[in-house]
Amino acid sequence: MAIEQYTESLTLKEMKVTLGDNGWGGVFPQGDVADADKILTLLKKAGGKPAQRALEDFTTGGGKAKPEFIITFNDDIYTIIVVECKKSVKYHETSNHDCPNGYAVDGVLYYAKFLKEEYNVIAVAVSGTTTATAKVDAFYWVKGLTTYDTELLKKSKDIILEPKNYMKLVKGEKLQKAYSLDEIRELAIEMHDYLREIAVREEHKPIFIAGILIALNNDDFSKSYTHLPSYNAVMSAIQTAIENELKKGGIRSDRTTYIKQIFSMLQDNSKFATIPHGQKKSLVWYVEQLEMKIKPMMDYADSTLDTLGVFYHEFIKYSGGDGSGLGIVLTPQHLTEFMCELAGVNKNSKVVDICCGSGSFLVTAMSKMFRNANPVEIEQIRKERLYGMEQDDGLYTLAITNMIIRQDGKSNIHKGDCFDAKVVKLLPKDLNIGLINPPYSLKGGKVELEFVEQLLSILTVGGIGVVVVPMSCAIGTKFKEVRERLFKKHTLKAVFSMPDDIFYPTGTNPCVMVWQAHAPHDSAQETFFGYCKNDGFVKRKKLGRIDYYDKWAGILAEWLKLYRNRDVVDGLSARSCVKHSDEWLCEAYMNTDYTRLTQDDFQKTVNDYLAYLVKAGEVYES
Repeated sequence: MAIEQYTESLTLKEMKVTLGDNGWGGVFPQGDVADADKILTLLKKAGGKPAQRALEDFTTGGGKAKPEFIITFNDDIYTIIVVECKKSVKYHETSNHDCPNGYAVDGVLYYAKFLKEEYNVIAVAVSGTTTATAKVDAFYWVKGLTTYDTELLKKSKDIILEPKNYMKLVKGEKLQKAYSLDEIRELAIEMHDYLREIAVREEHKPIFIAGILIALNNDDFSKSYTHLPSYNAVMSAIQTAIENELKKGGIRSDRTTYIKQIFSMLQDNSKFATIPHGQKKSLVWYVEQLEMKIKPMMDYADSTLDTLGVFYHEFIKYSGGDGSGLGIVLTPQHLTEFMCELAGVNKNSKVVDICCGSGSFLVTAMSKMFRNANPVEIEQIRKERLYGMEQDDGLYTLAITNMIIRQDGKSNIHKGDCFDAKVVKLLPKDLNIGLINPPYSLKGGKVELEFVEQLLSILTVGGIGVVVVPMSCAIGTKFKEVRERLFKKHTLKAVFSMPDDIFYPTGTNPCVMVWQAHAPHDSAQETFFGYCKNDGFVKRKKLGRIDYYDKWAGILAEWLKLYRNRDVVDGLSARSCVKHSDEWLCEAYMNTDYTRLTQDDFQKTVNDYLAYLVKAGEVYES
């Protein structure tokens, strides 16, 4: 591979483009642009990059001009991107930009000064071979002007954007990008490690990120932060923007106290304050990275994903724990999707999550409600159809951040205990769908089924509550009194046994229950049971559980079909009349489908039995 091809490959990967036609435009290597005589003429005029030449000197170079890439747009034929790459960051730029042959910035500006005779030119210089070490600078040279702009694309420093996002940044529009777990994970690790270097406390890190994202939703802050002169100036501006955004969203002033306290402590962090303003690891760097990389995923119109929650989940993983110290246990996105489908969420739903955490269920529900909704209905959904409750200060901040980024709804996230009658009174009376993943194993506190009971009491008559709880809640010998109370007032429509490791790396074995509120359970009517132990996800090193083989969509469709048709299939589902004292699990009622058994199933059973014998002392390990 030629020396600069490593950098070229990195650039194409980060821009998410391929050579040739990309639908929205074309990416052409070495200046070989098809059917663009003007570009070819201007590149011919530029010629090969000389070893040294002042940027003001338009003397034609010898040889052939070969920029790494020329990128064109179908919807704007007067704007192009030119890209120049160097493998080593040592050859990124000179102070005078007068060595075009040897340096990336100097070279891309050399090409741009010729191309701007006929085009608005976005000039991108990339040096290095990894995203962690690469240097990236971008400039905008308007057609016919004698000088280029250094401010419009300043926020993209050391970040390779997708071509359309360079265009949006130039125009002052909101950036959007598709969800990428790899990018989220990479930035989460990087930011976590940098914050650890300056001794930021673990419980403060998520609030620091959330606060910046709230501030970025403030137009004045977003437009001005790169021009602020110092660390203290940026810190003050962040706090002012947070206060303004929360006030605008109807958040009570006392709810902002927690965030302001965190930022006040961070402002006093002497290590943070001494990092050179605007450089990597500085306060401005965090703001730029979140604005360019994470916020565009959260703004992505088609995303049902809780990008913010996933980002924090990755944060927590590298804190040396499972997140229980911060109270963050992320509900897997495909599980929130399944539960929203079971609940029948649509644009007319009115949804509540009484222990909403970072807001995963509300994010997924919002996306589903937007489908087939017109602009007026979408605005109603944001303002009147999504409600949450959260007691923990940190998680409450994450939840309102999630909703603020999605333009409204944040005033309907209430801070407080879901068992507090005063807080419950803040909710409307016509909530018809509830979705929760209640706190697990609270010593001396409420058991999981009591959260279910409280949720159902809040829903309207006939409302549907879908909950994910530990399997122990479905065993007849536990929580007898709560189970009996539930059956006296509400109907258990279905229970699904979920994969044992769906919450990996935490070890809780969960099940999903579907309840109908305020309709006493009739034990003469059958409840549906699903055996959903295989969701198609597999564990991969450093990635956790992922849909590696793209099986989830088909499995989801099968599960939903079985439930909606109430089909009984050996090894997958069953129906049975149950009382409050019975088992509420498919395993107790379904027939085994022996055709599905494999040698691996047999070996696992033997291994489990041997492990039991060893533990019981009946067999000794050699």
